[in-house]
Amino acid sequence: MPTAMIADDEALLRHHLKAKLALLWPELEIIMEAEHGLHAQELISAAGDNLPDVVFLDIHMPGMTGLEVARLIGKRAHIVFVTAFNQYAIEAFERGAIDYLLKPFENARLSETILRLKERMQSPVNLPATVGLESMLSDLSKVLKLNAPSYLQWIKASVGNTVRLIPIDEVLYFHSDEKYTCVTMADGEALVRKPIKELLLELDSAQFWQIHRSTIVNARAVLGVVRGERDQADLLLKGRSETLTVSRNYIHLFRQM
Repeated sequence: MPTAMIADDEALLRHHLKAKLALLWPELEIIMEAEHGLHAQELISAAGDNLPDVVFLDIHMPGMTGLEVARLIGKRAHIVFVTAFNQYAIEAFERGAIDYLLKPFENARLSETILRLKERMQSPVNLPATVGLESMLSDLSKVLKLNAPSYLQWIKASVGNTVRLIPIDEVLYFHSDEKYTCVTMADGEALVRKPIKELLLELDSAQFWQIHRSTIVNARAVLGVVRGERDQADLLLKGRSETLTVSRNYIHLFRQM
């Protein structure tokens, strides 16, 4: 029976990956879980030569990054990086023998990874003869530093008793009250326990614009602007029937529209 370790500082992500692996690769046994980079180091050191066959490593973890943990593992296990990096950084992974998964996980992409792992596990863990592990990880580190996303890429939000991982590009707007922030998408709404002020610091200001003290809109979701009295305006959105009011302090964002 093949074995695996999952290292990710997001407990929800570990749970989601375990659930999807149980569905798509039921014979795989998860024998180790690490809550951060240093925890992964401890587990690897304690395991010695008895490492799991596969190690799923989050790139960004407190204490040690996934790349640093991968150096400890070397060629003793098949490594799959879990990342939220954009398409340009992903090219670095595709040039090497190490696989990757993008957050949030998709069944089709995870199935491809499982197929690759099963094929590789028929033979010893090897990288291409022309590429050493250390040089590959160094190249990955450089590319990822250059292309690391500076802003929120996806958001965890509650829909009833379910927690969803929502790609940030699918969010049409955020609207908050005193306790919660509502995340609105074309297909529904969800809630996050984070105030608008905190979200604003994590979002790309070129894409997400504050239009009211309690509202942030995805500029790509704006269908049109209806100008009103007293230097105010209402926004029409793609895929939604409601309009959003732009307060006087932010009307300048739409004067060219």
